[in-house]
Order: sequence, then structure tokens, then C-alpha cells
Amino acid sequence: MIPTLLQRFFPFLGWSRPTRQTLRGDLFAGVTVSLLVIPQSLAYAQLAGVPAHYGLYAALVPALVGVLFGSSALLSTGPVALTSLLTAASVGQIAPAGTEDFIASVMLLALLSGLFQIALGVARAGILLNLLSHPVLVGFINAAAVVITLSQLPALTGISVPQDGGVLLATWHLLGRLNATHRTTLVFALLALTILILFRRFAPAWPGVLIMVAALTLLSFVTDFAAAGGAIVGRIPAGLPGLSIPAMSWDAAVALVPAAFVISLVSFMEAMSSCKVIAFKTRTRWDENQELIGQGLAKVAAAFCHSMPVSGSFSRSALNLASHARTGYASLFTTAFVLLALVAFTPLLHHLPKPALGAIIVMALFNLIDVPGMRNAWRASTDDGAAATLTFVATLGFAPHIQNGILAGIVFSLGAFIYRRMQPQFAVQALRDGVLSDMAPNDAQRPGETVGVLRFDAALFFANASFFEAEVLKLQRENASLRYIVVLAHGINLLDASGVEILRSLVHHLRESGITLIISNAKRQFLDVAERTGLADQIGRENFFDRDELAFARVCEPFPASDSPH
Repeated sequence: MIPTLLQRFFPFLGWSRPTRQTLRGDLFAGVTVSLLVIPQSLAYAQLAGVPAHYGLYAALVPALVGVLFGSSALLSTGPVALTSLLTAASVGQIAPAGTEDFIASVMLLALLSGLFQIALGVARAGILLNLLSHPVLVGFINAAAVVITLSQLPALTGISVPQDGGVLLATWHLLGRLNATHRTTLVFALLALTILILFRRFAPAWPGVLIMVAALTLLSFVTDFAAAGGAIVGRIPAGLPGLSIPAMSWDAAVALVPAAFVISLVSFMEAMSSCKVIAFKTRTRWDENQELIGQGLAKVAAAFCHSMPVSGSFSRSALNLASHARTGYASLFTTAFVLLALVAFTPLLHHLPKPALGAIIVMALFNLIDVPGMRNAWRASTDDGAAATLTFVATLGFAPHIQNGILAGIVFSLGAFIYRRMQPQFAVQALRDGVLSDMAPNDAQRPGETVGVLRFDAALFFANASFFEAEVLKLQRENASLRYIVVLAHGINLLDASGVEILRSLVHHLRESGITLIISNAKRQFLDVAERTGLADQIGRENFFDRDELAFARVCEPFPASDSPH
């Protein structure tokens, strides 16, 4: 048996021993996924703004590291659309696309985002990813889909426009130059989209992407598409990527830190969604902290292998699962076929038309767009709907600095969360003829009533303690006949030092006014804090009750203190 501690550092040691049957399934899945990942890698490299072969490099060593050190053996790691878009948008702020500085900054971004993920995983801080709420992610993904589509219009139309002002301004310039459309490029783009749509509609199990790439590459060669002014991939270096240390620039690193943090969050959320589906389908467990380490190491490997930031791919992981992959060996087979393509088949990709790569990217958006998610966010709550919409608008508005859009969404959702916690659910109730009922906002207690009842349905802590105090004092002011205020505390699941001090102050103030504070049905967390801080003695142990009925009996028909359960 392999020691558990060793498996923690080397998760692949925990893979089940392969059999002839599992290897057969893994081999089929590996071949199937490789037929998709090779053309996708070329397309996503174009989206990231780096040479096409960088995409193949991203599907090799980083993919291998991701499966060996991640917790989900069926997760397919490599280049993905969203991370590629964030890479191009982030690095484009500090270096012109296609230059050596741009490529060096891409590798530096891969290193930084990987280190962020490794640090989170080692610190067992995967829970911090909840900062990126689902509505914010939905808003960002939908906006990113729009930005990605617009960014591919030059490749699909053959219209060259300046990219300095971002994708929105570039699109505006492009619309003003539609008469300059390169017709042959547009024909290739429409052919590529048509083929992909037909395969998706009528033969989804076939490798439509690969067939389209092969057909249009052949057509490009036969018609001499490049000589007619069309853009092709061109020469792709054969062989393995070289190993090198990413160029370190302090100014570039500082400028890329916010983008690296956003990429570490967004890319892992995409990987996490795949891991959850895989775990559900295969009834296996996965560890989010170990997966953070695995994905982080994959990005670091990309940085040292002349590549770009990678992530877990939802579409390729789903294909891996649907192709009956059984173990992580499926990804090993996939990387083996990518290696074969790099060593032997790169000359065949020379005439691959770039409009075909643009079509692959656009079709990938069908897996990203989630309009129902935006609608459901509004149905869930105003805060969620506003967070999704704000993130969507901010991402478009900040383009090309789209990472600022998701940061705006995170800040808004956290602010809304804190604001709501400062004004929690709070009900004033009336005890009349032994019956407890909520009072409407405009109701007032009847003159002469001696009992006021409050229900507080939230943690009592620094952010809302003053709100609690204000409501208690308001109840006191509105009825001079009060002798008891009963706090129904079953909804208070946290009491911090600020809450304790507010209760101390209220007890002292109410006692001077001849009013007794009663605490009913408090949770153990509340009682333990009250005991440790001496608050229980200040309120009076006889004024704590573990059932509402006993508390109401106390205020309606006084009985000896010895009958109190506390």
C-alpha cells in the first residue's frame, strides 16, 4: 500500500492499477480528445495573441502536470477560451501583441497565476474561491463571450483594424470598413462555421473540428489561399518545446499581479465545475485544494515551456468522460498524440487558414453563453441580478481591461453581502391572549402592554449590533408600559465581542427603566459566549429559557426563579 502522505504529494500514485479493459477505454478517450485538443489549441493560441505552436505546447507538458498532480484524474487540462482571452487582454496592456515582450509577459503571467493557485492550495484556502459568486461568474462569462466573438471578426473578415483601443473600438472601426472585407477569407470563415454547425447538429459524435480543419487546410493548399491574401498559420516548429526560465521584469510582474489573481480565480472556477460533474458522474471524490495545486503547477510548467496559462477544459473533460475514460491514463494518451503531432505532423498545418481557427473559437462560445443564468440571478434576488448585470456591463465597458469587470463584480457582491448583513431579518411580535403574531410595520403596541417580543434572524456581530440596539430601544420608546422584552434568539448563530457589548449596554439601560431582558431559545454558540464573557450573569441566569413557552410563562405569570431551566 502506498502511504497516504505520499499520495497527497503525488496524487497519481493513487490511481487504480490499469487493466486491459481500462486501458482500452482510456486509449479510445485519449485519441478522441486529442482530435479536439489539437485544433482547439491552435485556435486558443490565436485568441491569446501568441504563435499557434504555443497552443500545442500548452496541451503537452502543462496537461501532463495537471493530470499527475490534480485530484480529478479525468479532468482535461490545457488551453481554454476564457483564460486565453484574459491572457490577451491582460498582457496587451503592457506590450504590443506578437512582440517578444508580449510573449515573455504571457509566460510571466502563467507563472504568477500558477503561484497564486499553488499558494491557495497549500494554505488549504480553496474556500476563498467562494468570493467569486455564481452571478458574477455568469455575468463575466456572458460578457467575455461577446468580447471573444468581436475579437475574432478581423480573422473572419480579413479586415485589418488597429487594436490599441480595445476590442470595442476595433469593432467600431471594422464596421466602418466593411467594404474592405476580404471575400475569400469570409468564404472560408462561413464554410468553417457551416461545417461545424452541421456536425454539431447532425453528427455530434464525429470529430467535426478536426474534419473541418483538415478539409479547409487542403482547400487552402489547393487554392493557394495565402497567395490570394488570406492569413494562414504558417510554419510551426517541429519537436518539443525548449525549457527556459521566464523573463523576470519587476514592472511587468507588478502590472500583471491583478490579472494573475483574476485568472487564478476564473480558470479554477471553470476547472472546478468540470471536477464536480466528473465526481457526480463517476461517484468519486476530489479535493479542491489539491486541484488548486495541480492546476497551479500546470501553469508554472507552461511558464517554463514557452507556453501560456492553462486551465481545466469543461468541453474536453466532458468528451473525455463521454468517451469512457476510466483513469488518468486517458490524458497521458492525449498528450502522447499531441507529442506525435508536434514531432511528425506540423508541416501539414502550414496552410491551415486562420478564419478556420476563428470559427472554432466562435463555436466554442456556445458552451459559454448562459442567458438563463442571468435571468435566474434576477429571479433569485435583486442583489444577485444586479451583480450579474453590473459584471456584464463593466466587463464590456472596461474592455480591453476585462479583468477589471470581474473585480468590480466581486467588490459589488461583497458590498451587497455586508450591507444586507447590516440590516438582517428582524421582526417585532405581539403576545396577545397567549398567541404570538408578527406586527406589521405600521402597527403599534397597545397601550398598557407589558411585554415586547423581538425575533432576530441573523448573527449578532459588529456589522449589525447597532441595528439590533436601535430596534430594541425603539420598542422601548414606543410603549412606556413595557416591563419585559423577550428576544427570540433561535436565529442568532453567532455572537461576537461587539454583540456582547451591545447586550451589556442594553441590559444596563433597560434595567434602569424597569425593563427585564429575556433571552429565549438561544443556540449553544450564543450561550457559550455569554458564559465566557460574563454576559450571562449580567443578564441574569434566571432570564435565560430554552423554550419560548417557558419564557412567555415567565413574563405573563411570574413564577419562582428555581423553575427556570438555566
